Amino acid sequence: MAGAGKIRRVEMAPAPASDRVKAQIEHTQVPLIFEESAPGRRGVDPEKRSFKSRSAVDLIGPELCRDGLPGMPEVSEPQVMRHFLRLSQLNFAQALQFYPLGSCTMKYNPVLNDECAALPGFANLHPHTPAHLAQGALELMAELERALAEISGMDAVSLHPAAGAQGELSGLLIIRAYHRERGRPRKKVIIPDTAHGTNPASSALAGFEVIVARSGQRGLLEAAEIRRLMNDDVAALMVTNPSTLGIFEAEIREIADVLHEHGAMLYLDGANFNALLGVAKPGDMGADVVQFNLHKTFSTPHGGGGPGAGPIGVKQHLEPFLPLPRIAKGPDGWYLDSNRPHSIGKLRSFYGNFGMLVRAYAYILALGGDGLEQVSRRAILAANYVRERLRGHFPNATDEPVMHECVLTHDLEKKGVTTLDIAKRLLDFGIHPPTIYFPLVVHGALMVEPTETETRQTLDEFVAAMEQIYAEAQQDPQLLKDAPHTLALKRVDEALAARHPILRWQPKR
Repeated sequence: MAGAGKIRRVEMAPAPASDRVKAQIEHTQVPLIFEESAPGRRGVDPEKRSFKSRSAVDLIGPELCRDGLPGMPEVSEPQVMRHFLRLSQLNFAQALQFYPLGSCTMKYNPVLNDECAALPGFANLHPHTPAHLAQGALELMAELERALAEISGMDAVSLHPAAGAQGELSGLLIIRAYHRERGRPRKKVIIPDTAHGTNPASSALAGFEVIVARSGQRGLLEAAEIRRLMNDDVAALMVTNPSTLGIFEAEIREIADVLHEHGAMLYLDGANFNALLGVAKPGDMGADVVQFNLHKTFSTPHGGGGPGAGPIGVKQHLEPFLPLPRIAKGPDGWYLDSNRPHSIGKLRSFYGNFGMLVRAYAYILALGGDGLEQVSRRAILAANYVRERLRGHFPNATDEPVMHECVLTHDLEKKGVTTLDIAKRLLDFGIHPPTIYFPLVVHGALMVEPTETETRQTLDEFVAAMEQIYAEAQQDPQLLKDAPHTLALKRVDEALAARHPILRWQPKR
């Protein structure tokens, strides 16, 4: 790295592609698949592959068959392969670039865990398989529940919810059911001003009114603020720890005591759980409920729309309310128990997204207790390293030591440079932008989360890129306003694209 006061020049790297594809990107537009079309071309011959030599008309009837697909491109198999391979090389993918997107934790998922999930005995298991023929799968799920309970300090875990947000909804419905069972239904949930957007949404879906708790000057949630907001109509506090500012809620134990004194619950959102593995347990903080985002901490694919998994852990007094079915063991082995009169019921079909559960179980077994602790300690080290290296130009939003991520701010608006401009310019360095403008309490925020898997060399390259961008903002702000410069697609009108997306190709007339 360059010495103090010097900016190291970083080579701008476009999205990975072959020289031929890069030349095409730079000098021509990538053609649409429709523009590759020519009458009569095809990549498959379905008539020769029909089931037992019967045609599609024979199999499903003429009323469900079309004569053709008007407007669809006619292309050969090599054209299809080349087209989509070319498009894939334009992506900024987690597997190809540094991906410091904040509050999304796990970025790299070991491929070995995908292989485990693809084992025939797992991948080919039908959801309706009788319990006596699925003992291995049921035992795996029971062991995963036990492991998550141990890691979190909770008494019972359900793998049922299909995603983190559904886990949130499950927890809130459980809290609602608990208060109703006691004959004292409550209507309000307290949520900090730094919360993830899913928290108030889940609360509204569960029928609660949201009360906002303001953070203190240090960016922390204070017990005094919770005490001020408490009354007999508050069902729970829903808080993420570490918070979306990346800092540990130091008063969390005292906050839990305030809640419990008033008969309310502490719901701990486990979105940032990778900062706690082997270091601290939500159960020891006084949490009554916690949900796990397996894609954020335990090696299931991140992004892409699913499938997901959002297991939920509870203390013993809430165990009867967990969703159906529950995994149980009887004289004849493991089975799914639906005879649970106090349960909130089913939230989805079957029981969990099984492939996601296999990946998480394989990840936990591979690392063990010591390995999971190293995950958290290295994630914390990486985030603090970036925070300290960039302190001069991009100070952290608070003076508190951070956990798994740091939220940076800047003074470049006086140069006419916005946070969005910084994010777009990072693309020219082959770096995916961090989360921007979140949390909302930080003006112009850049939420950076390097995770435990990145090397110091990668972090240094990111720091150097940020330093160069800062220097460019002083010398040539327009360079940032026009970024990105090296990608096939330049700056787009994102507001227009969100409001008027082009979802269907219209052939030229």
